[in-house]
Amino acid sequence: MFGYIKIYKSELLVREYEAYKSVYCGLCKKMGKDYSFLSRMLLSYDCTFYAMFLMAVNRSCEGFENGRCRFNPLKKCSFCLCKDDALSKAAAVNVTLSYYKLVDDINDSDFFKGIGLRIIKPFLSRWRKKAMRRFPEIDKLADEMLEAQFKAEKNPDCTLDMAAHPTAEFLASLLVSDGVGNDARVYRQIGYGLGRFIYLADAADDYEKDIKTGNFNPFKSYNDNRAEVIKNNLSSALAMTFDAYNLLDLVDFKGIIDNVILKGLPTVQSEILRKFEVNDEKSV
Repeated sequence: MFGYIKIYKSELLVREYEAYKSVYCGLCKKMGKDYSFLSRMLLSYDCTFYAMFLMAVNRSCEGFENGRCRFNPLKKCSFCLCKDDALSKAAAVNVTLSYYKLVDDINDSDFFKGIGLRIIKPFLSRWRKKAMRRFPEIDKLADEMLEAQFKAEKNPDCTLDMAAHPTAEFLASLLVSDGVGNDARVYRQIGYGLGRFIYLADAADDYEKDIKTGNFNPFKSYNDNRAEVIKNNLSSALAMTFDAYNLLDLVDFKGIIDNVILKGLPTVQSEILRKFEVNDEKSV
């Protein structure tokens, strides 16, 4: 479920790319401080975007400081400074979702394939409990999402909308909790659109693997027009996100967030659709 909310690097200004890296490194540093050195390995682009979005809407970025990378002490880094809990909250979301994704992967695996996942589960469980003590609402939303996802996937009449709703509702509710005044409705639509895009992009990306393993995939029932269905649904999720985002008047990180929504997400969509085009060509 991670890694789909990306920048389109070649279209960013140099200073924008440096700012993005500073948020990424700042979140990495915060995860190491709040959880453990190893938790940094879970760092995702999605949660980097979430931290940046929170800082943008709350104008909470206090600048940047230079330091050294915790993974490579010989490498110099710039770390974003934040006057509120945006980085802490993004770190909590990162470890919490990583835990629940691990649980979902274990449920989808047979005993032998799940042994490795069970070995690392205690580490993620400890980090998740630590995050839950500070941000209990995040864990509550994630738990509700996993339960709703399980029910949807076990429903023989499950549709694309039913399958994508839990993830979309999770991110919508998460952003609403950070809403400011009347903008809360806007945040809900942005979150719902992004959540829907993430779920459907992940499902499309994993389609071939799910076919081989027999795992649930909402696109299995579409045969003749699968690529078209994927394209239309991803496009509608992006349109929902952009329409709501266009109502916000952001200043901080605006160029980067514009880049993600207008360039990064469509590029991810194109890369996923290209896989289906290649498969179609092979089958001809």
